[in-house]
Amino acid sequence: MPDRKARSRLLLLVNIALILLAIYISLTNGVFDMTVLDVIRTLLRIDPVAEYDLVIFDFRLPRIVIAALVGFGLGVAGTVIQGITRNGLADPGILGINAGAGAAIVAFMFFFGGQFMDASWYSIIAMPLFGLTGGLLAAGLIYLFAWRNGALDPQRLILVGIAIGSGLGAVSLYLSLKMNPNDFEMATVWLSGSIWSANWTHIAGMLPWLVILIPVLMRKVHILDLLQLSEESVKNLGVSVEKERNILLLSSIGIVSACVSVSGGIGFVGLMAPHIAKRLTGIQHRYVLPLSGTIGMLMVVAADFIAKTVFTPLELPVGIVISIIGVPYFFYLLSRRKK
Repeated sequence: MPDRKARSRLLLLVNIALILLAIYISLTNGVFDMTVLDVIRTLLRIDPVAEYDLVIFDFRLPRIVIAALVGFGLGVAGTVIQGITRNGLADPGILGINAGAGAAIVAFMFFFGGQFMDASWYSIIAMPLFGLTGGLLAAGLIYLFAWRNGALDPQRLILVGIAIGSGLGAVSLYLSLKMNPNDFEMATVWLSGSIWSANWTHIAGMLPWLVILIPVLMRKVHILDLLQLSEESVKNLGVSVEKERNILLLSSIGIVSACVSVSGGIGFVGLMAPHIAKRLTGIQHRYVLPLSGTIGMLMVVAADFIAKTVFTPLELPVGIVISIIGVPYFFYLLSRRKK
């Protein structure tokens, strides 16, 4: 146990070091290159320069912070959803929860139009709530169709999730096609997973969700471990399975909805991060959950830097960059399960 604890701490420290490296590279490189000394002087307000202030505080830093928060949230939520369903292929994107949250937010954009574009406090607060409603709707439909003989059927879960995600994706596309040209362009980029419009207001809107819900999940890590046993065994231990599962699921959907509200449909982070964390530190969720969050953080921060620099002056949505890695990884996991 001490060895595993020490190993987990070491892995976290290594991952944090890699995240800091990715942040440093993202802050100093781009269309407007800066030295590390320029960044430090700007952050510490030593002889501030207007151009550096604009690049760091208005463009790069909010984007990096949102990428980090979204990556951490999706990594943690993916770990919990895999634990609840006892299915290593479960993921907020694959199960349709991303699509449900996205469809609800696109509906918000469709009905309120300019409210989304001007990033008002009303839209910043309302969008995660719309996303939560859509995510709950998707989760409810999944439960309804994947429930069999008094329990979730892992075989049906993925198929139902893909079907529901496709249907809700079609709803999002239909609504986006009905928008005016400006809102349509914004919605299209956002749906593919993009954080190019990041600002401090978005951060303030999503941060309370993570601050409240992630500690809830961290306090339930022992329940996640127990849920890997058969349902009868868990009940015999005195655990209220449905109550605990609902708390975990609702918290995860809330986190995913907050992430989707600022970054759109970024998939595969919640699939890959938990698998990588479990390979590195074992299956105990007290170690897996924080490591999975930091791995997700590293993935999104690095992918966002690639997305905004590789094809300069053009920019790819970060969701596409992650999908380039995520799709082959998903097929790799499928092939392993067959074996």
